[in-house]
Amino acid sequence: MDKIDFNGLDTTVHGPLRLGILSSLQSQGKLDFTDLKKQLEAVDGSLSMHLRKLEEVGYISCHKGFVGRRPKSTYSITRKGKKALIQYLDSMQTLINQLKASG
Repeated sequence: MDKIDFNGLDTTVHGPLRLGILSSLQSQGKLDFTDLKKQLEAVDGSLSMHLRKLEEVGYISCHKGFVGRRPKSTYSITRKGKKALIQYLDSMQTLINQLKASG
């Protein structure tokens, strides 16, 4: 089995909720907070924390606006985020292939 550098995995992407956020934005385009919350079955505080972290590292961007008098945050994946997601998935695919081959 080839060596896999688990220490090289992007831990910003690795968490289930963060992976879900990036995957949803990659596959569906821009989504607002409410749509992400429903799709990922997440609670407000946890989702907010993970969105903020992904935004801090530049993997997603947030556009804040208003619908009527209500605030609305819409998120999209950035080029940097797409690259990080693809690299993470490539690493996981390598691991899957190696484990299948050894079994």
